[in-house]
Amino acid sequence: MKILTSESVNIGHPDKTCDVIADSFLDEALRQDPQSQMAVECAIKNNKLFVYGEATTKANINYESVAKKVLDYIGYNAEEFQVIKEISIQSPDIHSAVVKDEVTANDQGIIYGYACDETEEYMPLPIMVATKLMQYFEKLRLKDKRFYADAKSQVSVEYNDKDEPIRIHTILLSVSHSDSLELDKLREIIKKEVVNPVLGEYSKYGSNPNLLINAGGKFTVWGSYGDSGCVGRKIVVDTYGGIGRVGGGCFSSKNSTKVDRSAAYYLRYVAKNIVANGLAKRVEIQISYGFGLKEPISLNINTFGTEQVDINTIYKYVSNNFNFKPQSIINELGLNNPIYAQTACYGHFGRDFAWERIKNIVE
Repeated sequence: MKILTSESVNIGHPDKTCDVIADSFLDEALRQDPQSQMAVECAIKNNKLFVYGEATTKANINYESVAKKVLDYIGYNAEEFQVIKEISIQSPDIHSAVVKDEVTANDQGIIYGYACDETEEYMPLPIMVATKLMQYFEKLRLKDKRFYADAKSQVSVEYNDKDEPIRIHTILLSVSHSDSLELDKLREIIKKEVVNPVLGEYSKYGSNPNLLINAGGKFTVWGSYGDSGCVGRKIVVDTYGGIGRVGGGCFSSKNSTKVDRSAAYYLRYVAKNIVANGLAKRVEIQISYGFGLKEPISLNINTFGTEQVDINTIYKYVSNNFNFKPQSIINELGLNNPIYAQTACYGHFGRDFAWERIKNIVE
């Protein structure tokens, strides 16, 4: 027996706020210029938003307007925010090495993809439950203004000796709220509106886990006034909740030539298809790239002893059905489209994106 734990955060968490704003910048660039090379990040504290990075694009982006639209949605008074910008064009050395007749990798890097058969999304159970708790909380806070957008969940799942999930052991939730909302009432509402609906979706894993709601007490100072935030600090939340490994870089703010992002999406696509097509029950894939190269340097597939066919058959399946060149990844998944703000909160995997589809395979 073992217990594995994953966490998720809502859009009002300062790090996640920055991810969403950065990907909103990227989407605005791609709407106007699909060939935009973007790496514009941000950091937030109190009523100051720092916007910085590199952008080589024909797009005319009103960074302040884009950012304030997100801040308004989250529940801030956006007009009180000061936006401080420091943006330059992409290094010409990088640009000339990457943007050729065929796009090459924008940097070196190691990237991972993961899938398992624990859930219908082919994702680990702990991260899926943690994410759904945040999605239900977001619905609640939009209709009940006594709740604010800053929130975190943490879910612990008990596994048997065969690495199969058997019950949800503990749920921990911390949610921001108005001073007018007493803790006892808050806990009652969260259990009814957030916890119980999620447990209903996963009833086979029990209906009475240990439940800790705002265990530290009140949470009335929230968001950037209670903490600072910046892009890329929630890569475990964004991926597999610590069950599968993550690579060397974050996703948000980066356009498709950055293999930290595009190849991570593609490896998830490959891993999910391996499991969905019954070749293994659990799989993790690692790939590496080199700056300016059209082909990956290495590829490794680990099935943790769960393969249902010979491992060489799995490598052949991958070779026959998937192309790991950066340009091919971009084309196959449609990664030059403005799709990124919707990925930035509630996980990049296990939701309705191009890299989640099941492919018709070639033997």
